Formats: sequence, structure tokens, C-alpha cells
Amino acid sequence: MNNTIKSISSLEILDSRGNPTVRTYVELNNGIRSVASVPSGASTGKNEANELRDGGKRYGGKGVQKAVDNVNNHIAKVLIGKNVNDQKDIDYSMIELDGTDNKSKLGANAILGVSMAVAKAAAQSSGLPLYQYLGGVNSVRIPVPCMNILNGGEHADNSVDFQEFMLVPHGAPSFKEGLRYVAETFHVLKGVLKKKGLATSVGDEGGFAPNCESNEAAIELIIDAIEKTGYKPGIDLSIAIDSAANSFSPNLDDNYDLSWSGLGKMKTADLLEKSAEWIDKYPIILWEDPVSEGDWDGYVSFTKRFGDKIEVVGDDNFVTNTKYIKKGIELGACNSALIKLNQIGTVTETIEAVRMCREAGWRYFLSHRSGETEDTFLADFAVAMDGGHLKTGSACRGERIAKYNRLLEIENELRGRSEYRWK
Repeated sequence: MNNTIKSISSLEILDSRGNPTVRTYVELNNGIRSVASVPSGASTGKNEANELRDGGKRYGGKGVQKAVDNVNNHIAKVLIGKNVNDQKDIDYSMIELDGTDNKSKLGANAILGVSMAVAKAAAQSSGLPLYQYLGGVNSVRIPVPCMNILNGGEHADNSVDFQEFMLVPHGAPSFKEGLRYVAETFHVLKGVLKKKGLATSVGDEGGFAPNCESNEAAIELIIDAIEKTGYKPGIDLSIAIDSAANSFSPNLDDNYDLSWSGLGKMKTADLLEKSAEWIDKYPIILWEDPVSEGDWDGYVSFTKRFGDKIEVVGDDNFVTNTKYIKKGIELGACNSALIKLNQIGTVTETIEAVRMCREAGWRYFLSHRSGETEDTFLADFAVAMDGGHLKTGSACRGERIAKYNRLLEIENELRGRSEYRWK
């Protein structure tokens, strides 16, 4: 079969927040056609690859016509005729064409759409599901879903400082059952909130966004819901937190302002003491971005103190970039890195970031973005990377459920060969 690229084209579509994003089509000379859609983040690290936006009045400046034009009139010309199975060559050809450190010329959104669509087309041409094409035929581990159940920070308009409180069904026997555990608890939590007179509206990723009296009160609500559902906190279900500390560190350093929830202004040492109280009191299994991206000493201190008890995940400080992950490994700043395809901008570079974590003995936590699409690439990618856990939103909103349903399909396809374990 002729696996060469015949055409590449893009158009502007809308993401789950109603903002423009890029959808890309790749067609091969053998007739195969694939499509990929690019997500977008709200809580972002300053070193993320550049998401090219148009500016001006159209869509409030968030249009992506320039990125679309770069695919149709620049990237396509370079890639047409290349073998679709040469993912690394294709991705690095786009990086070279862009010529900047952060993909600001062509746009990481333009480049990633092509990269994802190429991988999908190659998988189809090879007669393999995407997860096996990217990860090999022994890719059988279905990730534990870390489900966003309560939102705060930049993902919600409420009084909770921390961005995400997640449920982790590590005690379930399978992905199917783990998804049931968290979905059931999600619905019970809605009843708990209603009974207390709290809002049951949801944030960008589908988690509830009530005005709690404190961050600690948010955890208490979740514990209550776990128990009311009939599960045991710390055994069946545990809690993961994403502080997204950039959002309450005005200068991205060791100064923090949690006045929103009444904790007031803090230094890193104060934040660590409060974290210690919570880790001792609650079944917390993972903590993402506990300090700001510029507080490297804070990351080191947090990991030294808690890294033998919980998974300490860096996101905004690493931005899926091997340059920063390498620094974190050398410093001992975390023991895990969040992995987001659009933070770095190509499938190849994302795989390289995963490989660096794996070789260092770190974990890696696959993640969606707050502005998502119905594309299920992430679900297959999470299985291919064998990371063991994934966050892709709550038990509502179609763009989140699409990923969970794809994982159910994969588990079913594997027919008893699948694995499900936290570590």
C-alpha cells in the first residue's frame, strides 16, 4: 500500500468553551483519511508552546485562521509525499519549518493538529488501533481515571483556591468498575451539595463548582460523598489535588495569596505545613502543582517531605518539555510529570518527555486540557504510554465522556488481557 501523504488541510472549529481551535485532515495516497482536533488550556505555564491566535475583534481575538492558513499553505507543502509512518521525521520537519523555540511562527496548535492526524492515519494504514500503533501490541494497561469532581481556581467562578479535586478509584478491579465508582460518587456528591444548599453548576472540566467556606470544606464534601456512596476512603477511592498554585502566586515565586478562601497570604513554608495537615488527615494520593512554577526550591522541599507518601506532579514548571523535566529530575523537584500533548506541540516530543520520566524512575500523568474537543486521541495515547493514570474531566460534558467511552472500548477489545493498577 502507498502510505505517502497526499493532502493535508485544516479548518477552524470550536472547543468545549466555545473558543476556536484547529481541526486537521490528512489523506494518504492509499485512500485513508484521518482527522484530529487540538485542545486548549486555561491554566497554562509560561513556557508552554505557543498557541497561535489571530488577535483583533473576531472571536475576541481568539480566532485561529492564521494557524489554519499555516497548515494549508506552509506545512502541507513540506509534508506532502512523505511516508506517514515516519512520525519523528514529520514532526521534526515541522519544528524546523517553524524555526522558533516555542513554535510561535506556525503555532503549536497548527503543528499538533497535523502531528496527531498523521499518527491516526499511520495507525489506520497499518491496520492497528492507535494505542497499539503508538505503544506496541503489548499495550494493555488501561489507566486509572483521576476524575475531576470539584472545581476551583481558574476553572470555576467560586471561592475555592485550588483548581481541581479528583477522585481516584485505585481500589477497583478494572477500568469499567473504576469508572463506575467515580461516576456514582459524582452523582451522590450532587445530592450532598443540594442538601447543603450549595450550587451544583459545573466548571470547565465538568466538576461541581460550589462556594465552599474553605478548601478543606471541599475535601470534606468529597469524603462525605464517598462514604454515602458506600465506598471506603483511602481503600476504594482516594483524592488527588491540583493546586495550580500559579493562580494564587501573583509573581510565580514563593509568595502565595489564598485570601479567596480565607487562608490569607503565605510563604512556601506555611503552604507546606497546611499540606502536611491535609496529607495526615485525608486520603490524598497525588498532588499536582502544589507550588508555583518559579518556586523550584518549594518543589524540592515538598517532594523531600511528602514524596515517599504521595505522587508529586509537576505541570506548569515542566510543560511537557524535556528541558524542564531534566532540570526537575536533577533537582529532585518532583517524582512525576504531567503530560499534555499541546504543551509541547508534537506527538514525538510528547513521547520523548514520557521516555525521560520513565528512564528516571518517575511516573507520568497523562492529561487533557480545560478546552477540549470530542477527539479521543488522548485515550489511546494514555494506553500506549503505559502510565497507569489519566485525568480527562468529570462524569459529564460530552468532550470528557468521549475519552472515557473510548477507554471502555479499548478494555473491551482487549478481552481479558487488559491490566488495571495504580502502580
